[in-house]
Amino acid sequence: MRPRWLAGRRARAPGQAALELRREGDGALVIALAGIWRLADGLPPAADVARELDRTPAPRAAVDAAGVAAWDSALAVFVHGVAQTCRTRGVPLDLRALPAGLARLLDLVREPAAPASRAAPASHGIARLGVRALRREERLRAAVAFVGETAIAFARLAARRARLRPQDLWLLVQHSGAEALPIVALVSFLVGIILAFVGITQLRFFGAEAFVADIVGIAIVRDMAALITGVTLAGRSGGAFAAQLATMNVTQEIDALRTLGISPVEYLVVPRVLALTAMMPLLTLFADASGILGGAMVGTTMLHQPLAGYLHQTALALVPGDLAGGLVKGATYGLLIALTGAFRGMQAERSAERVGEAATQAVVTGIVAIISACGVYQYVFFLFGW
Repeated sequence: MRPRWLAGRRARAPGQAALELRREGDGALVIALAGIWRLADGLPPAADVARELDRTPAPRAAVDAAGVAAWDSALAVFVHGVAQTCRTRGVPLDLRALPAGLARLLDLVREPAAPASRAAPASHGIARLGVRALRREERLRAAVAFVGETAIAFARLAARRARLRPQDLWLLVQHSGAEALPIVALVSFLVGIILAFVGITQLRFFGAEAFVADIVGIAIVRDMAALITGVTLAGRSGGAFAAQLATMNVTQEIDALRTLGISPVEYLVVPRVLALTAMMPLLTLFADASGILGGAMVGTTMLHQPLAGYLHQTALALVPGDLAGGLVKGATYGLLIALTGAFRGMQAERSAERVGEAATQAVVTGIVAIISACGVYQYVFFLFGW
């Protein structure tokens, strides 16, 4: 059967864009395009296709662009509109007769772009090792740069040129010092009890239980008080510092400080380092007393020693160097905890998940750092006979 030309066929001047609608024998609508389709020359109205489909529904439709001499984005816009018209009316549209370039362009518009696939991890062991080495180098560079910025900020503080708020410093001192006393006292007291029981168990074989005061006093004052306080504050203050700074990074408060010309290291990091480094020796002294009292409780109850005699034996076993070494260790641990917590917080990425990760990493890194520093101090003290 010959195609039936519709009454709505549009005549055109030579070279103009033309739209012709015709029906096939089965009622299918053929949208014939011809001429030059450019935006500057004007376009036939696409509403003709919608009116024709509304007047006489078609089982299918097809676009015939064999007569198109030249085209630009105008043809793509027209065909895209026709495709939407057919889609809303449930009419299948055949676009196989379009120019190849136009078909590819419409495919990009019609199909959502597939998400970019992640690069497959290197399967070779040496390649993976190289990637990890590069990442570790990048982290090391960032850590060294952070320590350098902190040192410069302290130099500016010594020259009275650093910009920080004294109110923030005193709040941090209260948070890191006075508010940490109960937990530090409890943990140190329990550790003193544990050390006393361990000492009694071992000294009993030699009949030297009376020297448990020496063991507890030396262990607490030289090492355990500072170490216990450091581990406690690494979980309490180090994690809090990291979470606070990571949250400020997420909310772009740190970027706002930089925009105002204020160094985040001077304004945020220096007060935290000062507060924790200053409070750690004082907390270590408090932990010394709590640990010795814990050991005294065991000595007075299990060995029936008088409290005054136990404390006198402890004082005889200690020398000023033991106390000084413990305080130096405490200050060092406070410095390490504050630096690791601030570094993890400043380096955190901008998401809620990364805030928790920064706090966890700060606690773990701080504990590893203070235990490593304790080992270094023990070796140095051993070399110098201290």
